[in-house]
Amino acid sequence: MQQETSFWRELVKLAVITAVVVIPFRLFVAQPFVVDGASMDPTFASGQYLIVDELSYHFETPPRGSVIIFRYPKDESKYFIKRIIGLPNETVKLEHGKVTIVNKEHPEGFALDEPYVELTKDDTSSYNLSDGEYFVMGDNRAGSADSRYWGPVPTRDIIGRPILRLWPPSLWPGKFTEPTNAQN
Repeated sequence: MQQETSFWRELVKLAVITAVVVIPFRLFVAQPFVVDGASMDPTFASGQYLIVDELSYHFETPPRGSVIIFRYPKDESKYFIKRIIGLPNETVKLEHGKVTIVNKEHPEGFALDEPYVELTKDDTSSYNLSDGEYFVMGDNRAGSADSRYWGPVPTRDIIGRPILRLWPPSLWPGKFTEPTNAQN
């Protein structure tokens, strides 16, 4: 009888410790995200299971070229994954599929080098970003609904960045790293 009581006591302790560790981690540090759609092809495909770092962007601002998970500005119950193209207080110019950024450091503008882009779309438009606004686009430009259609993403809607790709196993090791050639 004593051994059975000890077993249940240890099981309850294990459950409590697990809850104390896992629940705060899940709520405040990292959360799962499943890619839905082809807008980030070839970087991320539909059905891939990612772990999202929710802490980093509370201490630093997301740089240009980063892939982020965010609440869709038109319906905050939905989550999207896109790449940051324009930073706060910049102008993003699209001309025949090429992206030019105009900011204080580059008043004449500079063209983005985007080796991760799969398909382009023949866009011609210009977007002025305010303080706390990011311009995001999918890597599959021809198949992405993004800031070109519904506007910038406010800082408050950014959830985090993908750090691990857990599914599919064929892509293991699943650590995701950002391209290093994005300009600021």
